[in-house]
Amino acid sequence: MSSDEGQQNRFKTLKNGFAGLVVVGALFLSFAPESIWHGASVVPVSERKESGGFTLSDLEGNTWSLEAQRGKVVLVNYWATWCPPCRAETPALVRLADEYKAKGFEVVGISLDEDTNLIRPFVDEYKISYPILLPSNATNLSLMIEALPTTMLYDRQGRRAKRYVGAASESTFRADIEALLKE
Repeated sequence: MSSDEGQQNRFKTLKNGFAGLVVVGALFLSFAPESIWHGASVVPVSERKESGGFTLSDLEGNTWSLEAQRGKVVLVNYWATWCPPCRAETPALVRLADEYKAKGFEVVGISLDEDTNLIRPFVDEYKISYPILLPSNATNLSLMIEALPTTMLYDRQGRRAKRYVGAASESTFRADIEALLKE
């Protein structure tokens, strides 16, 4: 075997080994326990920071602001119609919004769709009862949003209590919402 053939074989071995690591890593992340992604509980009150707040328009052109929700526990879900995990998570958000609304809980969705014509059919299909907001051109969400869906949970004082990157289960949301509603 020539030195070139040996070098090519070593390269193939390294390449195959790297590909194997990528596959194993992807499988681990796909089946990793939810606690890796979302933590065990909400951030303790003493560690929560004031949120920057925001005001956006909903699909009907009405203004919605986080500041106006003080006194409520608020879940803000950044999503898009083309996002499969967002689609999977939406029915749970609808159930939670309906179930906890009377207890001082609010869900709001912020659609990151470029084609806003896709949003209304999605809202109708999933029977979304909570406000869907549209980011303004001045909003720089790329600094906050790493993946879709991303969800922020705020306490009654408007402080961020938890951040979820990726889809979260209904039971995780429910436990965190109930903990904040009891505060």
